[in-house]
Amino acid sequence: MTDIKTYPDRELMALSLADRIAGELRQNLEAVGATSLCVPGGSTPSQMFRALSDLPLDWKNVTIFLNDERWVDAGNPRSNSAMIRKTLLTGPAEAAHYLDLYTGEATPEDAAPALSEQIKPHLPITVLVLGMGDDKHTASLFPGAPGLGALLANDAPPVMAASGGAEPRITLTAPALHSALNTHIMITGAEKRAALDAAMGADPETAPISAFLRQATVHYAE
Repeated sequence: MTDIKTYPDRELMALSLADRIAGELRQNLEAVGATSLCVPGGSTPSQMFRALSDLPLDWKNVTIFLNDERWVDAGNPRSNSAMIRKTLLTGPAEAAHYLDLYTGEATPEDAAPALSEQIKPHLPITVLVLGMGDDKHTASLFPGAPGLGALLANDAPPVMAASGGAEPRITLTAPALHSALNTHIMITGAEKRAALDAAMGADPETAPISAFLRQATVHYAE
């Protein structure tokens, strides 16, 4: 059964989740050293990222990377990396190593094999934070998109090109995301809560977020 934590407001959710993630990262840093944090783009987590970036951690031994990225450079307003640099890679967290999924190559297909090799040493992911769209997508796993089955396959490489949205995309695949030791899903608003409820027990081909609900703690605020 999916663990759903409901908060009275978004600020409390952001602060509480930042503290929890910091605790999970700290525990892994103390136990094994090198630690990884995989995060979503979009606007929902930005407040949590700002809170997390100020917390005391051995950030130099934390590697941060996105769940997915649009194939645009950091100067593009739709770049997830640009948002991460403004909200998470600041203050104490500026010392973290950031592994950028956008490499500047012509296509995400060109970049995916080398990115898979770069991601492998950081698996299993220590802490994974996922978002969810109203259509029940997560990362760049979009319902009904061409190639979704390959992204969900158990033998998928860690990183693949993906379809969905206005731009080409690169994404971590289901097995890489499933490797996470700690998984959190952040959602806000009644529409996304209704989408989450509809995703419970659904086929990942039609509701990709459903592939991760069993292992996740969902954090929700109106």
